[in-house]
Amino acid sequence: MNNNIDTIDLEDELFEHFRFEVPKGQASLRIDKYLMSLIQNATRNKIQTAATEGNIFVNDAKVKSNYKVKANDVVRVMLTHPPYENHIIPENIPLDIVYEDDTLLLINKLPGMVVHPGHGNYTGTLVHALAYHFDNLPMNSSERPGLVHRIDKDTSGLLVIAKTEAAMTHLAKQFEAKTSEREYVALVWGNVVADKGTIEGNLARHLKDRMQMAVFADPEIGKPAVTHYKVLERFGYVTLISCQLETGRTHQIRAHLKHIGHPLFNDERYGGHLILKGTTFTKYKQFIDNCFKALPRQALHAKTLGFVHPTTGEMMRFDTELPQDLQDCIEKWRGYSKSHGTDEVEE
Repeated sequence: MNNNIDTIDLEDELFEHFRFEVPKGQASLRIDKYLMSLIQNATRNKIQTAATEGNIFVNDAKVKSNYKVKANDVVRVMLTHPPYENHIIPENIPLDIVYEDDTLLLINKLPGMVVHPGHGNYTGTLVHALAYHFDNLPMNSSERPGLVHRIDKDTSGLLVIAKTEAAMTHLAKQFEAKTSEREYVALVWGNVVADKGTIEGNLARHLKDRMQMAVFADPEIGKPAVTHYKVLERFGYVTLISCQLETGRTHQIRAHLKHIGHPLFNDERYGGHLILKGTTFTKYKQFIDNCFKALPRQALHAKTLGFVHPTTGEMMRFDTELPQDLQDCIEKWRGYSKSHGTDEVEE
């Protein structure tokens, strides 16, 4: 818990990892010192960070690290993932390694791979693969080995993995300070009228659908998020765009694009799996079905990643080709727009 990485947002649901009942006769003692004596490998810094993030409870109330325990207190350490997520059994899963040195590596994640265990995905994740291929990766703030940031299961593209504690700290600070470069390519529903723009809005869990994030006008709700976009190509009923992230919130691009009326193509969670633009003709519906079959996931790829190397101080920038499924879908739209002359203009 030694880094505050902005891409790992706290969920509403917390899971109990440790529970202690303070015995009778216990002298008044700061809770950080008390927990250090009971939790293996816990440092005072980790415990203080957990308290700052609201993960330490005494008698069901959140407490700060300077709280002094007393007899009969019930102390619980609550985290955002189930305890058994940390019981990683290495799995021999192939990795597409774009770059590697003694400090870090770059992975080009395939669509369909979950980055870390959680919410029913407890095998076959990137973390399980990393555990097989690499020893002693450092833990991030959520006790997940090597991970500096994450992307969604059905989003493809680049991830940087830290191989040392120093690299984890250095890279995490860059992401937190918004100095890293992150560019995504997305295919969205509708004609994005402006050639470029910026989407700003606090993101928090949707009030009705807790699996979605939503934009809130109230500055007291959620966390600030900023997405810059520019149009790459127009196909009438859909638009190919580039997104630059200033922040890295959960589902940021997906939620921001839905907020401005342009959900990702075939993004089921945010409604993009429906025919949102176009005609009512049967042949058009068949064309969309064929596009969905070619790209059976949200049309989002983490294409470019840039950061300062933790050891050399060199600015490094990595770029990937679009995966074949996304290329196939784009080609279908490119052909359709040329042959049908679609030129939808939105008010």
